[in-house]
Amino acid sequence: MLFVGNDWAEDHHDVEVQDQTGRRLGRARLPEGVVGIARLHELIAGFAGEDTGAEQVLVGIETDRGPWVTALVAAGYSVFAINPRQVARFRERHGTSGAKSDVGDAHVLADMVRTDAHQLRAVAGDSALVEGIKMVARAHQNLVWDRHRQVLRLRASLREYYPAALEAFDDLAAADALDLLGAAPDPQRGARLSRSRIAGALKRARRRDVEAKAEKIQTILRGEQLTQPPELVAAHAAATAATVAVIVAFTAQITVLQGQVEAHFGRHPDVEIYRSQPGLGDILGARVLGEFGDDPTRYDGARARKNYAGNSPITRASGKKTVVLARFVRNQRLADALHQQAFCALRASPGARAYYDQLRARGTGHHAALRQLSNRLVGILHGCLRTRTLYSETTAWAHHQQHQPAAA
Repeated sequence: MLFVGNDWAEDHHDVEVQDQTGRRLGRARLPEGVVGIARLHELIAGFAGEDTGAEQVLVGIETDRGPWVTALVAAGYSVFAINPRQVARFRERHGTSGAKSDVGDAHVLADMVRTDAHQLRAVAGDSALVEGIKMVARAHQNLVWDRHRQVLRLRASLREYYPAALEAFDDLAAADALDLLGAAPDPQRGARLSRSRIAGALKRARRRDVEAKAEKIQTILRGEQLTQPPELVAAHAAATAATVAVIVAFTAQITVLQGQVEAHFGRHPDVEIYRSQPGLGDILGARVLGEFGDDPTRYDGARARKNYAGNSPITRASGKKTVVLARFVRNQRLADALHQQAFCALRASPGARAYYDQLRARGTGHHAALRQLSNRLVGILHGCLRTRTLYSETTAWAHHQQHQPAAA
């Protein structure tokens, strides 16, 4: 067997090859791309025996994505994506000076796959379709987060010179608010907006009770408010107009990407199982599927999936002291999607609502109760995927409901 440590950078890779005794057979700095991966294959082939299979080459690298990793997996190597925190702790086993280098990291990675491969997680064998779902779902989520940042910037700017706008518009990301702020980004132009102009924006945004709302907005914008010097107002107005245009562009592209997420998600074989779960629609379902992956051998059981989701607690026990804590080192994208699912499931599933209410009655906080509910929903999802069955409200909560009288 051969053990390869691969420390990657943007334009090059430092690699080291070891044998089973830990003896360094070779090392090299390889360029990124086709030339570099070809030279890596040549380096490994130079030390492999005639009976050495590709699966007997263990590669440790600090990432699980990118064309380089894809090429390693395609070659048949056993590739382990190792968390950089684990590498840092392993490095401290060899020295406490704090010295670090790319060559040294390649040596540490080779040592790790040689001695601790049984403790490491191999790169998941997810399908190309689910990788595409993850990519487009993450891109959609990035745009949603970026738009929210711009909305917060807009709100902070309006507080400085245009407080009436914050009172008039509850949701600054709404189409009617953006329309009117784009047309009147300062108090003077806001006060000159006619009721018909305001009503037109409300109608285009498909608001109800248009006339009453238009009158209310006009009254607020024409009311008395604290002002800033004209020069400062003009500068703020220019910034507001630019920010509004950015938010409008974000909203348009979010809509486009939403269609792509739904299209990709709809082609996956597990789509109906995910859609059947309470609280999961196409967008949240695509995020959860993309982050969990579809490799059937990736999780040993429901507990492993829950641990990866980050909703199951961790226990710290030392001597007479035992503390149970929530997990904070986890896949934040997956945790965010599952948290939203649990919140939506309160209305979609009577069993989920009853479970949440029981936790709250015990004194559990709102977010802690949602985290526990999410943990149970992940277990239900794992069971549905393992048995290839759709979600059943009765099956999912029957065991819990049977034990409620005894607990009472």
